[in-house]
Amino acid sequence: MAANPNTIAVTTVDMIEPLSKRVNALGWHVQIAMDPDQIVAAESLWNRIPSVIVFDHMGYVPEPMGTKHPVFALIRRLIDKGRTWVKLSVIPANTKDGPPVYADVNKVGEAYVKAAPQRMLWGSNWPHPNEPTTPDDAILFDLLSQWAPDDAIRHRILVENPETLYGFTKSA
Repeated sequence: MAANPNTIAVTTVDMIEPLSKRVNALGWHVQIAMDPDQIVAAESLWNRIPSVIVFDHMGYVPEPMGTKHPVFALIRRLIDKGRTWVKLSVIPANTKDGPPVYADVNKVGEAYVKAAPQRMLWGSNWPHPNEPTTPDDAILFDLLSQWAPDDAIRHRILVENPETLYGFTKSA
């Protein structure tokens, strides 16, 4: 189930629905970090589980297909249903171009933000536990300015959306 070849899956696909039922009762969500083809293959699961879903690492949209990969279209459809979120975080598994520009990933990040800024969260993936080379977090954070050049949209992604999803106290 792991998208990163250096990661060992701790949850199977069969465990997601029962887990979703348990965490939904607590007001929690399930966070999905799995291979994009597995995400697509489990489409019926995402449509029936009761809890909110958060796709980590932009759903591991693979390059060079990017937004043309079926996982992007599936996640977009789920977002439109109102209970799915996407973490805008970049790891080596997301990119072929790599640092410092991440040009391929930028297209995916921009497409998500343009389509549904109200369902985006930003994440650094710090401390980068499964990455062979630690990326520069400042460069990763600066990518958000490219994906969301508008200050109000960045504020929404960085402040308002996490307040909504996690139930944080509203900022002033």
